[in-house]
Amino acid sequence: MVTQNNLRPAPGAQHSRKRVGRGNGSGHGNYSGRGMKGQKSRAGHKMSPGFEGGQLPLIRRLPRKRGFTNIFRAQYSTVNLSKLSIFEAGSEVTPEKLLEIGAVKSLAHPIKILAGGKISRPLVVKANRFSAAAKQAIESAGGETEEAGHAAETG
Repeated sequence: MVTQNNLRPAPGAQHSRKRVGRGNGSGHGNYSGRGMKGQKSRAGHKMSPGFEGGQLPLIRRLPRKRGFTNIFRAQYSTVNLSKLSIFEAGSEVTPEKLLEIGAVKSLAHPIKILAGGKISRPLVVKANRFSAAAKQAIESAGGETEEAGHAAETG
């Protein structure tokens, strides 16, 4: 049954394209549907989606709606426990040694050890931070953890 809420065009029917600027007889002559003057009537017109004619846009008036970047966020270079399996039992793992083996790209950021993977040998691990699970895993394998402060933590 055909009702108003499920009307469809006949199969194969298509609207013909609106041809603007082809004379007044077409109904889209003179100004080609753009009106008379103003920014939108000119060629090359492109306004950003949030532009409000020079008024302070809504997205800038409501900072709580658009998030923010915390400039004091501490960014860590992370190392999983699985990367520490290269070191021999009883050896000392320092940030410099982690840089040598390629576990971290630089020492610009403080290093945090995470509990990804398993550790089976006792190691003395020195880093700026440890996740609770990583600390427990290192100590249960017979190793030690040493936390050192880092200047980059504050900003």
